[in-house]
Formats: sequence, structure tokens, C-alpha cells
Amino acid sequence: MNRINKPSAVRSVAFALALVLAGCNGAAPKEEPPLAGAAIGGDFTLTNSEGAPVRWGDFAGKYRIVYFGYTFCPDICPTDMQRVAQGLKELKASDPDKAGKIVPIFITVDPERDTQAVVGEFAAAFSPDIVGLTGTPEQIAAAAKTFKVFYQKGEAQPGGGYLVDHSNVVYLFGPDGAPIATLPTDKGGKAVAAELARWVS
Repeated sequence: MNRINKPSAVRSVAFALALVLAGCNGAAPKEEPPLAGAAIGGDFTLTNSEGAPVRWGDFAGKYRIVYFGYTFCPDICPTDMQRVAQGLKELKASDPDKAGKIVPIFITVDPERDTQAVVGEFAAAFSPDIVGLTGTPEQIAAAAKTFKVFYQKGEAQPGGGYLVDHSNVVYLFGPDGAPIATLPTDKGGKAVAAELARWVS
């Protein structure tokens, strides 16, 4: 004849019920970032507007917005940077703590013309928080490869100068440097702010 230890059975049932209730009432698991596990981003050595060397690791502990473009870009780059700045401004107004955890970074793909002073002026025109970076052609090429960014010098333009074809993806990286998501600059500053609020914690 099998005997059941009633107190033990009661405790087992109660424990199982507690687990079920915890599963029902507990917070939902955190959504996985769209770019989780993607091989995007990594170390670089570039130069800021003051001529100081800057490495990817210098931003450790901060969320990072990264955009590759160039200051002579006639429309796309200024528009993207303006919307990044607008998104940050919106977030700063609604949640200054989250906004304070973010560093926006602009990296030129046109080092021939975008000197330290030029990238500094360009970044500051949108926000004093944006870090403008340049470097040698070799350094820029290495950084673009690491961040999966395409760019290519275009044909000479009438009246002088040239355009640069490039991908215009705005990346968001976490405090550990891992990619999280792309920011919807094509949808405006409010959409950028909403996406930042969604992922920055």
C-alpha cells in the first residue's frame, strides 16, 4: 500500500500553483532587439574636431547612435542628422535620464574634404551633443567596413566638387557596443524619439 505524505503533497501543489501564478502575473520577457547578434560595429581609431584620437571603446557604457555621411551632402545627410537631433531633443524633454545615456556620433565618408574643423562645425550645427569624427582615408575605410557601410566617390559635378554615394543607415548600439536597431529617420524626429525610448533603459 502506497502512503502519501500529505504535508509534502500540499507543499508541492502550492509551489506549482505559485509558479503558474508567477508566470501569469510576471512581466513579459523583454523584446529581442532587431539587430541582436548582427556583426555590425566594433573598434576604430578616428579623430574628433579637436584633433584628439577617439576609439569605439571610449563610449563604453553609453548607448550610441552612429551615422556615416559627409558634410557636403546636399540633402540626405543634413536631413538625417536633423531628425536625429530632433529625436534626441524630444526624448530629452520627455525622459532626460534616458537621453543622458545616449551619445550621437557622425562619421564622415569624405575625409578628403571633411577636416576636423569641418566635421565639428557640421555636427554642432545640429546639436552640441553630436560627436563629429574624421580620419585618414584608411581609417575611414576600416571603420566603414566594420559598421557595414557602403560609400563610393561619385563623378565630378558641374562647377567643381563631387558627391559621395553612401548608405544612410542610422544605427543604435547598446552600452556594451552591441547593435540594437536602426532608427527611422525617414519617419521624422518623433519616430526617432519613440524608437530611442523603446530600447534605451
